[in-house]
Amino acid sequence: MKILVIGGTRFLGRFIVEEALKQGHEITLFNRGNHNELFPQVECIVGDRHKDLALLETGKWDVAIDTCGFTPLALSETTKILADKVEHYTFISSISVYKDWIPYGIKENYPVLSLSDEEVEKIGYGTSEEINANYGALKALSEKAAEQIMPGKVLHVRSGLLVGPHDYSDRFSYWVSRIAEGGEVLAPGRRNRTIQLIDARDMALWILKMADERMTGTFNVTGPNTPLTMEDFLLACKRISDSDAELIWADESFLLQHNIAPWSEMPLWIPESFPLTEDGEPWKGASSINIKKAVDNRLTVRPIEETIKDTLDWASSRVNEKPKAGLLKEKEQEILQIWRKGHESSDCDVV
Repeated sequence: MKILVIGGTRFLGRFIVEEALKQGHEITLFNRGNHNELFPQVECIVGDRHKDLALLETGKWDVAIDTCGFTPLALSETTKILADKVEHYTFISSISVYKDWIPYGIKENYPVLSLSDEEVEKIGYGTSEEINANYGALKALSEKAAEQIMPGKVLHVRSGLLVGPHDYSDRFSYWVSRIAEGGEVLAPGRRNRTIQLIDARDMALWILKMADERMTGTFNVTGPNTPLTMEDFLLACKRISDSDAELIWADESFLLQHNIAPWSEMPLWIPESFPLTEDGEPWKGASSINIKKAVDNRLTVRPIEETIKDTLDWASSRVNEKPKAGLLKEKEQEILQIWRKGHESSDCDVV
């Protein structure tokens, strides 16, 4: 295939390019040129998608894969340019499009977030702050914009948490690195609470397979294919790193009482028993997104141990990089000290 990758040098995009090259596909990158030393052998059209889309007018590709579209305006303008230049368009969306994660087993037809036409027009291409504040709604409306311009030619990939080497969010690597450090580790909520995540390399393989077959439609894409508990994951981290880590399991009321922020300070944790907003319900279904449609279309994922090992190897090579997620060591120690004073209560347990 001749593939146009929009983005393609950070996380998921770099794995799509690496795998596509292994498979013998011809790749063109369109991005701002910040990391193109990764693929010096690949043609790169250097430009900003917000103002340089005209650079794509002379090209022709079999498929386009958009790894960095965040607003309806960006998707509308990009697909208008590419509508008669590609047979198939893959848009990397997100499970954050859903209006909430309250019920278990959310399927692709669950209601999504939205914004008014006035809000969308005001945001335009969006600042980082505007995109972060309206991420799910903008992704949902971006899907709609792409489908309007290229009806029946778009694969909408509603991605779950992407993990693995080169994950710049640190939500997964926090746990891998923290467990490897050893000692007492504060762990969130029920130990048998399930979590969902997918190695970016597995998603890259599936996307290329789907693009090659010109498959379209909307798919929830995360993993694993069988339930994975938080305890399973953390114990796997212990085995892989040969760590002496002691897991201190604190229940949700204890964590919230001591101002531990879900997901950011305590990655992979969204409260099951407490709502995120005062007038809402707990998002009990946050880690039970239904992926049957993707699995039926041959989505496969590697063992979690492989992802942990490769992530640990990569994380160990990073020098002087401040983590973007996870508890600061000082705060964790402070919370653990509070726990020790009341460790005989039912708030917490130890593994």
